[in-house]
Amino acid sequence: MSTLLLVRHGLTTMTGPVLAGRTPGVHLDERGEKQATAVAERIAALPLTAIVTSPLDRCVETAAAIEAAQVAAGRAPATHVDERVIECGYGDWTGRPFKELVKEPLWKVVQGQPSAARFPNGEALTEVSSRAVAAVRDWDQQLGEDAIWVACSHGDVIKAILADALGLHLDQFQRIVVDPCSVSIVRYTDTRPYVLRSNDIGGDLTAFVPPKKRTRRTKSSDATVGGGAGSGAV
Repeated sequence: MSTLLLVRHGLTTMTGPVLAGRTPGVHLDERGEKQATAVAERIAALPLTAIVTSPLDRCVETAAAIEAAQVAAGRAPATHVDERVIECGYGDWTGRPFKELVKEPLWKVVQGQPSAARFPNGEALTEVSSRAVAAVRDWDQQLGEDAIWVACSHGDVIKAILADALGLHLDQFQRIVVDPCSVSIVRYTDTRPYVLRSNDIGGDLTAFVPPKKRTRRTKSSDATVGGGAGSGAV
């Protein structure tokens, strides 16, 4: 059963007041660099098989920090750029302040019925979901059942992946929160995905270190009736 860590990029000067979208040259600011270093140090507890990232600078820089921490721990996971986990194509909304966008008629659609939203001269949110979910499932299959890997992407993209993993209709994805440099964890099995953590911004990740093969329990993709003892139980 492979384990996917979904990591949103760190803060930039545009994060918050402006919809950065695919604006070129948007780099991590000082806050974002600190966030990337911190999340990389947390993830360094885990032996990553691979790192997959959006091609946008803020994600590439966050992924680079994660890779550097892995190298410092004596590992060398390959980093791959995948266009399918790039930010939503917001079209004419790109680069506009949120205080303007909330006045647009489309804003209410994005909030209440995202599956019906297509950004002017941009993508539909259903298209974002379709490409992103296909990407993580493709990588999951390619990397193998014992893989622990990172996908570094963007807020709406990660929300769409989590909604799929939770079995939620896309219209419910606005209920999911994904903060900068948060970690959300999905374990994919032959039966179903399991969302193990969501929007974790400081938790200990050592519970997800795979056990040594000689002590590894028989794998099962069945859900535990009653809830079980949790991932940290010995």
